[in-house]
Amino acid sequence: MPKLTPALPPSGPDTALLDRLALIERIILTAATALFALNLAGWLILLAGWSLPGRQHLMNAEDALAALLCALSLRFSGAGYSKTVHRLALLLAAVVAAACTAVVCEYLFYVSQGIDLSSAARHGAASLLLQHMSFQTAGGFALLGASLMAIGAQKRAAVVLADLLIFLLLLLVLILVSGHVIAILGLIGTRGPVTTSSLTMLGLLLLTAVAFLRKARNGMFSIILGHGIGGNIARGLSPLLLTLPYLRECLRARFIDSARMPSHYTTALLASLAVMLSFGLLLFLAWRIHSMEVQIHELSLRDALTDLYNLRGFRLLAEQALRMARRSNLPFSVLFIDLDGLKHTNDTLGHQAGSELLIEMGRILKSSFRESDVVGRIGGDEFAVAGQFSLSGISLATERVLECAARRNAEAGQAAALSFSAGYVTAESARHQSLDELLAKADQTMYEDKRRKKVAVG
Repeated sequence: MPKLTPALPPSGPDTALLDRLALIERIILTAATALFALNLAGWLILLAGWSLPGRQHLMNAEDALAALLCALSLRFSGAGYSKTVHRLALLLAAVVAAACTAVVCEYLFYVSQGIDLSSAARHGAASLLLQHMSFQTAGGFALLGASLMAIGAQKRAAVVLADLLIFLLLLLVLILVSGHVIAILGLIGTRGPVTTSSLTMLGLLLLTAVAFLRKARNGMFSIILGHGIGGNIARGLSPLLLTLPYLRECLRARFIDSARMPSHYTTALLASLAVMLSFGLLLFLAWRIHSMEVQIHELSLRDALTDLYNLRGFRLLAEQALRMARRSNLPFSVLFIDLDGLKHTNDTLGHQAGSELLIEMGRILKSSFRESDVVGRIGGDEFAVAGQFSLSGISLATERVLECAARRNAEAGQAAALSFSAGYVTAESARHQSLDELLAKADQTMYEDKRRKKVAVG
């Protein structure tokens, strides 16, 4: 079996970049969780009647609690946790989204939530935990919570919705954070009023960054992590496109006199809109380049007869799937199939009959496995399947293929019977075996199955 040097296709993410981003995510989440927990601890110290230096710099208690729940939701929704923990992550995000949406409605529609802050203020330190977050912060965390609920979706419509929510979240956070920075630094005239803590803005920015990186693994934003030309262009131009609009708007804003909103938010709004429009154009151009790359790449990876991956395509994608399984600590299986008597069919019934058997085998394999599994014709009469299967899972899948072949052979009018020998092997998450080793073991198991058939016939 010829050996090829693996390389990532442009349609998949750069696995090396994914590893670096996973480390960055862990660092950001750890730092953010510590920041929010320390802020809540500071409020508890004040409630206990003790003094705390720098208390004026603390996040609002509601801000810190909402941010902490979002950080925990992001952590628990990562790879390596059980379905129960993932449900807990969804619950935490839903709680934040619902609570912050209620605060937004209170500001917009003057709906009381039953807390009299003016009366509570007379109770000293106890009133600190009853202070509501600002309207801007509540909107930011409400949208962040909703985004975290949709971020792990797999269905196409849900993925599009998650992309839209993340896009809106990026726009809102850009407006809030840039407006906050412009107000504090006094980049436009005098220093403007600041209604939220800088730590709150920092926490919202960090959590949004992690949510964006998590969502960039699939959907519209995945092009940024791509291995091809489109991904490289996106990553190269993003810093420039994110910086220039703010520089331009800050210069223009000195000549803007708006009576409807503070000048720093006018500038933040215009700059953020310009950034997201530019970012949308970048994604469109990169996605078009990516689509052309994929079309060209597919021409060299497909077997013309069966429309399965050829040897090169199978190795490229199976290598990537194996790396993804290792990173997620999941089992990985390889199935090896060899058609029985294909040469005899070609000699007696003609090559057209043999080609029909190969095409039929390809159809059965495509209908028996998931789209995420790698299915290929890797030789004249050899097929292989690779994917994230446990030992019992690949065994059931093999039985399913055998049943499909048996049903096909039972149909009337078949010129030749479809018969094959199969062997499979499973690598558990702790065992780092190469794709070549797995293929060799599956091949050996397949030959043992072929020998048993010959003994049974003889």
